[in-house]
Formats: sequence, structure tokens, C-alpha cells
Amino acid sequence: MELRSFESKHTPLVIGWASSAQEVSLLTGRDDYPLPADLRTSWRTIADDIQAYLYFDGESPIAYGELWLDDEDDEVELARLIVAPEFRGKGIGTEFVRALVVPARSAGYADIFLRVRPDNEPAIRAYLRAGFQPVNEPLAAEWNEPQPIDYAWFQYPANQ
Repeated sequence: MELRSFESKHTPLVIGWASSAQEVSLLTGRDDYPLPADLRTSWRTIADDIQAYLYFDGESPIAYGELWLDDEDDEVELARLIVAPEFRGKGIGTEFVRALVVPARSAGYADIFLRVRPDNEPAIRAYLRAGFQPVNEPLAAEWNEPQPIDYAWFQYPANQ
């Protein structure tokens, strides 16, 4: 398995992995399901503070995720993580998250976080197996104030 920078030629494949309205919303931030054709090529926000990655099995991409770099808060957030449907439930999510921690740490920020819908139990199990730990409840409540839902927030320990 290998982590590589995202190339736009893989956009249709990654979008195809989102097989429900909830998955489209998590991946793209859009409420349109299925994603309209005009948004299939422009769903990603290209910005200097976002690094997008694909996880490959040989030459086949099997997972996608982003690192959101935040200079102001000195942190990185792992975001928009998705595993190809045929690879779910096989431990790939845990491997992928561990792989993403490497460039997240290399970016030089003090903290690494991620958030997840609290009902996404397979993802939560993967994050815990990858070494993430839940943030304390007061901090999670503070971070959830401006959010559309109450997420479960996790932090990667600085000493791992």
C-alpha cells in the first residue's frame, strides 16, 4: 500500500465511492445526491491549505483523504476520508489513517485532529485503532457550537 498525492484524473472514481446521500455530503459538503454532473469534476476545494491524498493498492486507488492545514490554530485536521466500498471492513481505513498521519506530522503543526459523525461506528473504530483518542467533552462541545451537527472529535497523541 502506498500514499500518493491526489490527481484530478481520479475524481470520477472517488466520487463514485460515495454511494449514499450521507456519503456524498461527507465527501463533498454538498447535499445533492446523486452529485450533479457539473459538480463531479469540481467538488474538491483547491486551496494552499488543503493537501489531498489517495491510498493505492498497486496501481489501484482504494482510499481518499485530505489534510486541512491551519496555521492560525497550529493544527492539521484529517478530513473527507473515504474508502472504496469493496475495501471497507478489511482494515484499510486504519492503515490509511496511519499513512495520513505521516504527512500530517511532517507538516510541522502541533496537533492532529479529525471529526466524524458519532453514528459512523466503523470509522470511529478505525480511528481508535490508528491511535486517535477522543478529545475531552468540553473541548468537543466548544468545537461543535458552530457545526451543523455534533461531531465526535479525536486527536492524535503528540508522543506517538
